[in-house]
Amino acid sequence: MKKIMWQPSVEQIQGSQMFEFKEFINDRHGLNLENYHDLHYWSVNRIPEFWDSAWSFFDILHSHPYTQVVDDVSKMPGAIWFDGTRLNFAENLLRRRDDKTAIVFKGEGQPVRKLTYNELYSAVVKTAHALKELGVNKGDRIAGFVPNMPESIIAMLATTAIGAIWSSSSPDFGIKGVLDRFSQIEPKVLFAANGYFYNGKAHDSLEKLQGILKDLTSVQKVVVIPYTQEDPDVSMIDNSVAFPEFIANDAKTIDFEQLPFDHPLYIMYSSGTTGLPKSIVHGAGGTLIQHMKELRLHCNISADDNVFYFTTCGWMMWNWLVSNLAIGSTVILYDGSPFYPDSNAMWAMAEELGITVFGTSAKFIAASESSGNKPNDINDLSAMRIILSTGSPLMEENFDYIYRDVKKDVQLASISGGTDIISCFAGGSPMLPVHRGELQCSGLAMDVDSFDPQGESIRNEKGELVCKKAFPSMPVYFWNDADGSKYHHAYFDKFENIWYHGDYIEINDHGGVTIYGRSDATLNPGGVRIGTAEIYRVVEQMAEVADSLVVGVQSDGDEQVALFLKMNSGNNLNDELIDSIKRSIRANCTPRHVPSIVKTVEDIPYTISGKKVELAVKNVLHGEEVTNKDALANPEALEYFKDIL
Repeated sequence: MKKIMWQPSVEQIQGSQMFEFKEFINDRHGLNLENYHDLHYWSVNRIPEFWDSAWSFFDILHSHPYTQVVDDVSKMPGAIWFDGTRLNFAENLLRRRDDKTAIVFKGEGQPVRKLTYNELYSAVVKTAHALKELGVNKGDRIAGFVPNMPESIIAMLATTAIGAIWSSSSPDFGIKGVLDRFSQIEPKVLFAANGYFYNGKAHDSLEKLQGILKDLTSVQKVVVIPYTQEDPDVSMIDNSVAFPEFIANDAKTIDFEQLPFDHPLYIMYSSGTTGLPKSIVHGAGGTLIQHMKELRLHCNISADDNVFYFTTCGWMMWNWLVSNLAIGSTVILYDGSPFYPDSNAMWAMAEELGITVFGTSAKFIAASESSGNKPNDINDLSAMRIILSTGSPLMEENFDYIYRDVKKDVQLASISGGTDIISCFAGGSPMLPVHRGELQCSGLAMDVDSFDPQGESIRNEKGELVCKKAFPSMPVYFWNDADGSKYHHAYFDKFENIWYHGDYIEINDHGGVTIYGRSDATLNPGGVRIGTAEIYRVVEQMAEVADSLVVGVQSDGDEQVALFLKMNSGNNLNDELIDSIKRSIRANCTPRHVPSIVKTVEDIPYTISGKKVELAVKNVLHGEEVTNKDALANPEALEYFKDIL
């Protein structure tokens, strides 16, 4: 068993909402569940009863009751949830209307802005009224080409309040990346900021916006949000209006459109690094109740929390973060570089704003350590009680760094799910210890398993992440997929009627979970399947190495393992270091993991949401075209791999 890094006290366990929910279940169903494992076992074997209880516990606002929780939990896809109910997502997020702070916005180099729940409601009412005046109807698509700022949330809530569908993308996407997404869904209205700040510079978005609108002919009105300057000249943008002018009306209240549980709420997109992004439609009710489960139970978030997640509006963690409004907590937004003006910027912000829930990526944690940051020496993080990490596997050494240099008494919850489910398969629990290198548990009512290639359940060894029963936050459908074939191919081709996620996972005897990275980027030398994350775990703890990427390269009918290294400043790759790397990989993994090819590159390509793009590099190495470079944060990095072999 791996080392325990953190253990909740009895008081912490019994004071958690997870414990309260367990007792609620015991009372409601005449049970005697004693711990998290009891609760989880019950939840996956009594899925209708679990979600029925969750609906009551979370007090989901609705205008019509449901006739049944779910028609068939073994039907994937196509299970019908909470049939007959009517609700509105935005109404649930705006249930609090008082002078408590709803949103704190800290833009790079900007003064801090705050909005109360009353001010947020008022802004949403005016925006919704303006959208209706434009003729926006239920089911219309509204898009946001926006930074992570309050107006983005206001626009989303106004959209969903009237039954329209929201879809957003970050302003650092290129024109083609935006068009690849938005042209599929044909939005009627586009919200866009005039620019954004990153790494100490103001970036103009209006020129890029012109390029987008040239080919996005469905857009009837562009609402420009002033950000990088107070009164931007929007005359170059046809059919445009400045946001302050757009919402200059006297509307005071809103009739929240009452909609079925599975009414489309968001259209999200796969990363699209190997083709056109999949347009994934998520329903209002499924997103809401799944988020409430994860935020309130798994993260123990209450109205007293200040919740931060470093994200852009193009990543599902933005949608996850915004759902905290339904709890009445304070949502912290940050827009800009996480390392501006220096590498301690986010930890300093956590102290300044009293952040209690700090969400980030594994990449940020690794970069923070590489930068030599020791927040526990210089920052007061006494308010912080949980650190969340996702985006890629959190290495064992990352756990060491957090508990050594950031904060000893903190719950480090690595969480894992995806845009596909707008939520998590596995994550944290306030009732469980944190083991080094592990996610604490599978999520409640998520029948997560690890399968071998034959579809048999396995423990204590690596297998495919699957989910064996339906859950409410499965996609409602894919956009422009009339016969459902794209949807079926994405998740159900490998194991019949079982969700296949494309991640390598290990579940151990105490229910802990280790994620080994994407199985669709699997190495296959000599027919032995290897996850790339196993090699990263070894290589990226070496002092000489700043970053790495590993792919399989076809050679004489077999596959060779090719390792590419970005070196730390002042270090060079030589035969001695190559031998040392190979010995470490052999000792810590297996001889099959040892790379045949080791080369240096100037940079490693990542998606905008911080994931390494192994498949795109593999395509470059094999002379194939990468069709969607706009999905990358640093597309120029792909050039380093051309002709490298």
